[in-house]
Amino acid sequence: MNLESAKNIGIIMGGYSDEYDISIKSGQVVYETLKDTYNCFKIYIKKDEWILKKNNNSYSIDIDNFKINGFNNLKLDCIFNAIHGSPGEDGKMQKYFEDKNIPITGCNSYLSELTFDKIACLNFLSSKGIKVAKSVSVLKSEMIDVSEITKKIGFPCFIKASNSGSSFGVYKVYKKEEMVKCINSAFEFGNKVLIESFIQGREFSIGVVSYKGVTKTLPITEIITSNDFFDYEAKYEGKAEEITPAKITNELKSELEMLSKRVYNLLGLIGFSRSEFIVNSSGIYYLETNTVPGLTAESILPQQAKCANISLKELFTNAINEAII
Repeated sequence: MNLESAKNIGIIMGGYSDEYDISIKSGQVVYETLKDTYNCFKIYIKKDEWILKKNNNSYSIDIDNFKINGFNNLKLDCIFNAIHGSPGEDGKMQKYFEDKNIPITGCNSYLSELTFDKIACLNFLSSKGIKVAKSVSVLKSEMIDVSEITKKIGFPCFIKASNSGSSFGVYKVYKKEEMVKCINSAFEFGNKVLIESFIQGREFSIGVVSYKGVTKTLPITEIITSNDFFDYEAKYEGKAEEITPAKITNELKSELEMLSKRVYNLLGLIGFSRSEFIVNSSGIYYLETNTVPGLTAESILPQQAKCANISLKELFTNAINEAII
């Protein structure tokens, strides 16, 4: 393909969080997948430094005005967002590029901020009738009343940083004596902490994408972990079995697909997403939604796309086309 007339795509990766290395891997996969279709530019994002890389050359970026030193006339047609965590998933990058009138894949700044905040997202969906676990939220500035929390939530329970991904800042707690320590550890990732009751059941992950103008659910994945829960080690170091498509009844498959689509539509999402649910005899409980899921070949969403006969190239190209429209 003649790339001289192809669109210029900036692939942002890295970010400010502990998910930096994971994001670099996702961004590299996006680059390798699209480099023969578009003029692709890798953009590495750190708090105090943004660098554009092309043909083994590095160019610094003026963060205030997005001027690329040495590439003064470069006009990017779209930004492909491969940043997990802040600032790619919490609305900051979206707002930045919205202000620069440069399209970016995925959700807008408002929806990104909402879905990244576990507490706000759960409260919103719960108000719309989506079943969620019992929970309480704690601010860093507040006194922690362990007795009151345990009375409402019980044990075991999860303590989660409200604004974090890849299970960073997530702890499963079995007794009262562990709670304050784990809450304080979660506060290292932000000023809000979610304390959520543990729900015993089967865990499922469902990708939902707007693909060629249609909201589509991808084949469902069941997650079976040998760890205590689906933590970082289980996600990235092979300590979990991910079965795609999940071995479930047609009835449960239909219920999960309808519910995941409903969540997608209630949140007003665009692009690709992945939502997690727990299923037991009491029903289907919503856990969370990830709007910038892992994009390596081993990640859950690409596995689901492959099972649906959608290649990474088709998935990524569709995300760009939807952003530019």
